[in-house]
Amino acid sequence: MPSTTIVLGAGMVGVSVAVHLRRRGHDVVLVDRTGPGEGASFGNGGLIQREAVHPHPFPRTLSELRRIAGNRAVDAVYHPLALPGFASPLLQYWWHSEPRRYVQAAEAHARLIATCLDEHRTLAEAAGAMDLLRPIGWMRLYSDAVMLEAALAQAETARRDWDVNYVALDAAGLAEAEPHLQVSRAGAIHWTDPYSVSDPHALTLAYAGLFAREGGTVALGDAMTLRRAGAGWAVRTQAGEVEAAEVVVALGAAAVELTKRFGYAPPLFGKRGYHMHYRLRGNAVLHRPVLDTESAFLLAPMRAGIRLTTGAEFARPGAPPTPVQLERAEPIARGLLPLGERVEGVPWMGVRPCMPDMLPVIGRLPGQPGLWCAFGHAHQGLTLGPTTGRLLAAMMTGDAPFLPPEPYRAERF
Repeated sequence: MPSTTIVLGAGMVGVSVAVHLRRRGHDVVLVDRTGPGEGASFGNGGLIQREAVHPHPFPRTLSELRRIAGNRAVDAVYHPLALPGFASPLLQYWWHSEPRRYVQAAEAHARLIATCLDEHRTLAEAAGAMDLLRPIGWMRLYSDAVMLEAALAQAETARRDWDVNYVALDAAGLAEAEPHLQVSRAGAIHWTDPYSVSDPHALTLAYAGLFAREGGTVALGDAMTLRRAGAGWAVRTQAGEVEAAEVVVALGAAAVELTKRFGYAPPLFGKRGYHMHYRLRGNAVLHRPVLDTESAFLLAPMRAGIRLTTGAEFARPGAPPTPVQLERAEPIARGLLPLGERVEGVPWMGVRPCMPDMLPVIGRLPGQPGLWCAFGHAHQGLTLGPTTGRLLAAMMTGDAPFLPPEPYRAERF
């Protein structure tokens, strides 16, 4: 008898889908070319972002576009020869960021975000991983009082519409909360709801361990060998070929490389990111993750040290790492905190899978019975993995979804 379901991709999204399907009685084989959580789920800011109800729109002001076009920014860089390949998806991203269309995208995005803490808590408690979820939130720092006031107005809208919680800090309050910051700022917004994950890779491994303990199978294999096998599907693994009635594609930035073979090529694009860990000098402490708006990168305390996570790099698929952002950010970070030596010799690099309308693809792949999609979560794969897993598992088993799935359907592209 073939296995009921194959899940391709063992990042946070794929592992979460596998867990929820297994809990609904499916025989599930989770297939990845490496171990669980070793792709984009490995390198991120480690935040379960309950506050992220407003996705990041494409810049629309001329001053912001000129700043990024200069290719000297810390938060966004590009390889000039790669730009033609990004022209179409970025143009669509700009189109979807038009204010009226953005409101619709934000509404659908916020519905996914709204339950993320409960979804993670359910899996983390079962996996014995609650110690990895620190209820400390994170802070965004502002050097400009006008920008801070504008951000506080948006934060109040998020609180009113989506029950998001925050605390406003003035300069003195920020200095008291993080006494080892080496700069003064006008103030900060402390988003108090999010979990800060001390080791994102360990969290994905914990959920994968839960999946295995509950009867699921983890296999090393090549997702790109997927083929039709009668009325079902087959994929090659190190243990031999596995057959299934249904398959879930949860391959992140590589998803379209596979789905285009089956007639579905949505405008997914990848944004590369880097991270590096640092020790702190002396007795210095960072109590919670901080993002300094002026410098636009995140510093997060983790098991391995202080993780500096960069913004977005646009490069051709497979291009060698070019950690320019990290080189630009590190001197600034050393001015913010008393950072010591690097923990690793080489920066980590990964690719975030992004959709032009700022929403993931969750649902059936058009025209291919038994083939399902769960990808395109951009910067929120860690946040939305368990939410996506529960939503897709409900759709696949015929249960009533806990939120309307239509905004995330594959057919929209």
